[in-house]
Amino acid sequence: MSKPSRFLTILLTALLVCTGQAISQENSATEKLTKQSEQFKEQILQVADNVYVAIGYSVSNVSMIVGDDGIIIIDTGMMGEAASKIAKKFREITDKPVKAIIYTHSHGDHTGGAPAFLGSERPLIWAHINFGSEARPWKAGGLTYQNVRGARQAGFKLPPEQRINNGVAPARYPKRGGEVFSSNEGTTPTHFLEGDRKVIKVAGVKLELTSSPGETNDGISVWYPAGKVLFAGDSFYRSFPNLYAIRGTPNRSVRLWAESLGRMTDNDAVALVGGHTNPILGAEEVKQVLTDYRDAVQFIHDKTVEGINKGLTPDELVEYVQLPERLASSEYLQPFYGHPDWGVRQTFSNYLGWFDGNASNLFPLSPKAEAERVEKLAGGKEKLLESAKDALAENDNQWAAQLADYLLAINKNNAKARQIKAEALTNLANNMVNATARNYYLTVARELRKQVSEADAKARPRQPQ
Repeated sequence: MSKPSRFLTILLTALLVCTGQAISQENSATEKLTKQSEQFKEQILQVADNVYVAIGYSVSNVSMIVGDDGIIIIDTGMMGEAASKIAKKFREITDKPVKAIIYTHSHGDHTGGAPAFLGSERPLIWAHINFGSEARPWKAGGLTYQNVRGARQAGFKLPPEQRINNGVAPARYPKRGGEVFSSNEGTTPTHFLEGDRKVIKVAGVKLELTSSPGETNDGISVWYPAGKVLFAGDSFYRSFPNLYAIRGTPNRSVRLWAESLGRMTDNDAVALVGGHTNPILGAEEVKQVLTDYRDAVQFIHDKTVEGINKGLTPDELVEYVQLPERLASSEYLQPFYGHPDWGVRQTFSNYLGWFDGNASNLFPLSPKAEAERVEKLAGGKEKLLESAKDALAENDNQWAAQLADYLLAINKNNAKARQIKAEALTNLANNMVNATARNYYLTVARELRKQVSEADAKARPRQPQ
């Protein structure tokens, strides 16, 4: 590498590092996301007589219902250390043994902490008959790459100063390896909800379990009629719901999710405990929140279907489907975790699969073949690179990233293209209120910078020993 080129590389790298550090500077997006962290203050909140919720200790809420001769735990958090801390806090309230654990669904952030609550006598462990259905196809097919994408979505590879939160959860770093969002096999269910609804009685406490497909097909909502408390699992949290997870997920039915929320509104609850974030208290507010939440999910489904029937493609649908202002402005439906656009694309995919309906896309050019033609159209590689730099300078970051992708499709080792894409993604992250997208942008930008740094180190001549 020539001295001028090396100097340019060092200068660009320094600028990108500064940009990465500047990501923490406040703007409207980061202010909103930072304020969302108020939802994760560590506390044990009593939401009704004999009903307590541990918030902020783990990445998900853990609830306790105190019965006559024992307690029921609803969800258990993700990691052992946090779960043990919650168990200790619960023991300050009561020393009654755990008689039952109920999993609202099989994601590991709700099941991984179960060992902390087992005690000397194994409790009943209730779950849906489809428990683990999301991860089952991955395992059967030998798929592992969702763990890479899951780590990007969650920001596990980012330094603490670049993580604000995960939208509906505090920023945590798992101490164990393995799958990011699948269930821990250490404490498997012993009892199952097989139909739509089942009434159980544990420790003198009557509970109604209802099949509530949404984020997963094995979702359960728990109704505690004596206290009028509804435990919604991940069918509800204070964010627009994650109708599709960018880590990659099997089909999430937007229609069934809306139906599950509709059934929840019939309970006349005075307390709504979501899988994450602070509970909603007060009958009127619970009813309004659940109604708005249901309406938002239903709107995404119905308006997308309307657009599909007009022949619109997914890229066109995300412009066509816009939430009504009353829903878009709701404090409970801000896109901290899920995003309406992803719900639109998920709905299209659920019904029609990968093909968008445009005949040109039946057998599209490969990314490299398309990029070579775009390069020719632009007047050569240097012109294309110049266009990418211009887009970056004009703060047209999405276009800059896409132009960089063309250059990388032609030559994946193009250091300048990697640098441009890294900076474009960092800029996109800086203005992104959605935590999962923000984490994904920043993680990929970090990976690109590392590739540039490693390539530069290999290119340097070795100094004589």
